[in-house]
Amino acid sequence: MSKPVEALPAHPAGEQSSVEYLPEAVGLCADTFGGRVHVEWDPSAAATPLGQLPFFVEFLKLGGLFDPWVADCPLTLRSPNAPCKRDILGTVLLAVLAGHQRYAHITSLRGDAVNAALLGMSRVMSEDSVRRALAKIDEAAGVDWLQRHLDYTFRPLLGEPWILDVDTTVKPLYGRQEGAVVGYNPHKPGRPSHTYHSYAIAELRLILEVEVQAGNQHASKHSAPGLWALLARIGREAWPQLLRGDCDWGTEANMSRAEREGLAYLFKLRLTRNAKRLIERAMTEPGWVTAGQGWQGKEASLRLVGWSRHRRVILLRRPIERTVASTATARAGSSTCIAARSPPIRRPKSSSTRCWSPRSPTRC
Repeated sequence: MSKPVEALPAHPAGEQSSVEYLPEAVGLCADTFGGRVHVEWDPSAAATPLGQLPFFVEFLKLGGLFDPWVADCPLTLRSPNAPCKRDILGTVLLAVLAGHQRYAHITSLRGDAVNAALLGMSRVMSEDSVRRALAKIDEAAGVDWLQRHLDYTFRPLLGEPWILDVDTTVKPLYGRQEGAVVGYNPHKPGRPSHTYHSYAIAELRLILEVEVQAGNQHASKHSAPGLWALLARIGREAWPQLLRGDCDWGTEANMSRAEREGLAYLFKLRLTRNAKRLIERAMTEPGWVTAGQGWQGKEASLRLVGWSRHRRVILLRRPIERTVASTATARAGSSTCIAARSPPIRRPKSSSTRCWSPRSPTRC
């Protein structure tokens, strides 16, 4: 006689959730430089910029990031009344985490006795003490100190394939500041500015290095020395799989240097006369393939004036649907919007040009 079979539940219970839900009244503990602290939440209190500081300090302590950073600082104060480096650098760290942009803002931290103790500080220093102490650090030694500890934070990530993005940002300035020069400034024409030359890991948006230069030094020729210095510092085994940049990087100097180094690159190209002619010819030719997200791509070869060789370029196009009254087509692939009150019509496809080089310098 067979035994009765019990029906199995439609949705059997899985493993226990790894997330532990605690009641609101229960606090959390954080291991800081001032000892273990108990953190409780007050739903009725206003949020503060340093409310999560105990957990960040615990990360700095367990990761071994803060103590070596303080110990390696090239700051030497010989006066018996001088503050210790931990108080100076801890004050700077608290000011940065609080979003301060000027030395004068440090004054708002002077009465904070709780957060300073979390970093093992004896007190929060004044703005004048911080300014005088930082001025005593040699510029070359200070840059090497900060860069060495910054490299330590991202170097483990470079063992995986990654893409390096290079870009330049214009920062308008107000008042008198070193390097404030009138240059290319599309948002504030005529306003002095700084230029930030940044090198970042694509997708992660993790900044590897930023160089601050004068406002009139925005071209890629001012970024290139810092780029190759960064690549030389991290070592060939950690180099990116691809170097990406905008049209300012699509120059003979940058592309030939990448080809000599065997580094694959993808740069945008300016729509010069010869580039437009290539697009016009390609628009009427077959061979366009789907590139994803509504784009079509086509491979071609191009040699512009000043280039030492023919290089492989990738043309991209996509249809534009826009409300227009009429279009005047002067040449194949170009159109001009005249008015706007009619049903949507399909305009000729827009195009962009990118110069691409694989890692092997023998192909273009």
